[in-house]
Amino acid sequence: MNIDMIRAARERLDGHVRRTPLLNSPFLDEIAGRRVWVKPECLQHTGSFKFRGGWSAVSAMDPETRKRGVIAFSSGNHAQGVALAAARHGAPAVIIMPSNAPRMKIDNTRALGAEVVLYDRATEDRDEIGARLSEERGLTLIKPYDEPEVIAGQGTCGLEIAEQAAEENITEADVLVCCGGGGFASGVALALEAEAPGLRVRPAEPEGFDDVARSLISGQIERNPSLSGSLCDAIITPQPGEITFPILKRLAGPGLVVSEDEALKAVALAFSRLKLVAEPGGAVALAAALFHADEVKGDDVIATISGGNVDADVFRMALEKFGG
Repeated sequence: MNIDMIRAARERLDGHVRRTPLLNSPFLDEIAGRRVWVKPECLQHTGSFKFRGGWSAVSAMDPETRKRGVIAFSSGNHAQGVALAAARHGAPAVIIMPSNAPRMKIDNTRALGAEVVLYDRATEDRDEIGARLSEERGLTLIKPYDEPEVIAGQGTCGLEIAEQAAEENITEADVLVCCGGGGFASGVALALEAEAPGLRVRPAEPEGFDDVARSLISGQIERNPSLSGSLCDAIITPQPGEITFPILKRLAGPGLVVSEDEALKAVALAFSRLKLVAEPGGAVALAAALFHADEVKGDDVIATISGGNVDADVFRMALEKFGG
């Protein structure tokens, strides 16, 4: 896994993904006590950064393999990214999703033409289900984060951040990245190492599901005690990836952990101050920038909003609770 793969992915993604902007709001700056720059991947195709990795992985396959179809497992954002990438390449897609995933994500994945297979996140093993269906149907598994071409696709966001930071004369800053298994954070970290070494990735996670933060402290992969029970469902994974963790261990700063209420408040502020729709899991990096400012150094901080696929009732709750 290296910068050359990320640059190659960028060439394949050119003309197919959106170059999302880098936004700033004086209202958010005031809360954080520094300039806050927001990279809104909620504006990406399918509403999250996951389309980058999906397109990268599908486009890198040889035509015969791609023609047989792909399979992925996801709570929703990776599902939609792979489903759309497969559809645009004319390839069938099977997506394994937890039965308690947000209804909108399940419906959207089906609407993109994928076959959805639901499973119980607490009692069933999605890896086993994926391996079985892959063998039975001859499908190629596209893992959500521990997959080199997926990481390469996510890393293209880091190349954009490097360019946009240079345009704003930002040479040193923490880059807060919403983190589940670490595909997004590790891809961005590799891109920044090559193109903007003064920018450092900081993984951001919700309380109770901070496996990456704990792993960075211990120096070895730590598991989450639970795999359900958070509104930040988009970034709930069992543990960091075997590929992603060594990258983060080498390049990332300490992890940041936010409460569910802080994530919901960030959802409300993203809407009221930036006119962006964020899902709770996609807002944890912004929450860390705003409400854990004492854990961040420097005059600037860059925060990703990794996704905006939020159910209406959760979005309404965030706005009602925190005055969006």
